[in-house]
Amino acid sequence: MSATEVSVLLIGFGLGGRVFHAPLIEAVPSLRLDGIVTGNPERAEQARTAHPEATIHPTVEEALAHPYDLAVISTANATHVPYATAALGAGMHVVLDKPIAPTAAAATELALLATDRGRLLIPFQNRRWDSDFLTALQVARDGRIGTVHRYESRIERMRVTPKPGWRGSADPADMGGMLYDLGAHVIDQAILLMGPVTSVSAAVRSVRPDFAADDDVVLLLTHLAGGVSVLTVSQIAAFPEPRITLFGTHGGLRVDATDSQEPALVAGRDPRSAEWGREPAGTDAYLRTMGEDNVAHEELLPLVAGQWPRFYRAVAETLTEGAVPPVLVSDVIQNLRVLDAARTSAATGTVVTLDPPAGHEE
Repeated sequence: MSATEVSVLLIGFGLGGRVFHAPLIEAVPSLRLDGIVTGNPERAEQARTAHPEATIHPTVEEALAHPYDLAVISTANATHVPYATAALGAGMHVVLDKPIAPTAAAATELALLATDRGRLLIPFQNRRWDSDFLTALQVARDGRIGTVHRYESRIERMRVTPKPGWRGSADPADMGGMLYDLGAHVIDQAILLMGPVTSVSAAVRSVRPDFAADDDVVLLLTHLAGGVSVLTVSQIAAFPEPRITLFGTHGGLRVDATDSQEPALVAGRDPRSAEWGREPAGTDAYLRTMGEDNVAHEELLPLVAGQWPRFYRAVAETLTEGAVPPVLVSDVIQNLRVLDAARTSAATGTVVTLDPPAGHEE
């Protein structure tokens, strides 16, 4: 690996690889998208057109025989562990889509392999840099609403007819469903904002007819500091509730708008733009603060700009300068402990205690 440039292999050129990863990688001057893996002829042609300087490989095995520095894996969930294992074995650093593994134990094994190989395993938790979440994090940390005692986070959609494919599979090996998909994001955000989790109660359901995987999930997390998080991810919710609500001892915050970076990438916008991540005028959060006199003060609060490009800039700095990775694999192992507990809670109808608590590194 050059001291200033990183040769990148992108494994997978579906929606994730084509729309999320490739543009963000190319927005960083020190990252070179030199290779792409896809066995789909139509996607291979799309890759050649969009990235003419990249070598298109039909198989992972062929690609890993080449000397790339970093493998970015954006493929079906069930392939995450075997592809990451193969890339680490080939001597590459790895950026891996969530969920990085089906369980915390499997993720720990993968992390140990990376350590043994002297390589980095960096989870892609891009929603840490959503505009809605960054706004909530800023308000929670600046003390304007006092001590936050309840955090509510919702990512809800309404799709009467499910999309086909592995995401709808009930086979645990496929890692389909909402708990693995969006649940991995809201759990990560909740721990970042509210701190370590001590117990988990969950309802994980399949509501739509002829759809085997879970499509409606509600999690209740109790945190070591005393607060609670109520997390909802659903494909069958007709009324969009606020994306985020914070309740504090001196007020609260409500964020109705959802981060717009995903549709911006789908529309082909350049993440290097100076306006990137800024929400449209009028897209404000609602802040209410109260003093000891119980008189409410209300204001509209512009959302903090979303910062998905920050992830790959930090990856480049990690690999070329030795900086701390943007997401620690140890953090995501703790996220998976919560996800494991949620599955157990839903299956048994019990509250699952986490000892020690599941928390991120400071």
